[in-house]
Amino acid sequence: MPERMTCPVLVQLVTEYLEGVMPPEDAAQFEEHLGRCPPCEVYLVQFRKTIEICGRLPEEVLPVEVKETLLAAFENWKANR
Repeated sequence: MPERMTCPVLVQLVTEYLEGVMPPEDAAQFEEHLGRCPPCEVYLVQFRKTIEICGRLPEEVLPVEVKETLLAAFENWKANR
C-alpha cells in the first residue's frame, strides 16, 4: 500500500476493507482517509447501500442452456485473453 492513502487507492481497496481482510495498519490508513475525505466517506456509504440492496434481490434460476452458454462464453474469453 502507498505511504498515503489516496481516493483512487481507497476505491480499489473498499471490498477488502468491507470484507474485513485488510491488515490492521492498512485499515487504519483507510479510516484515516475517510475521516478527512467526505467524498470517499459518501462513496463507502453508497457502496454499503448497494451491497444491502443487492442482497435483497431474489435469486434468479437460469435455464441450463443459458448457464452453459454463459460458461462457454467465459471460457472462450479466458482462452483468448
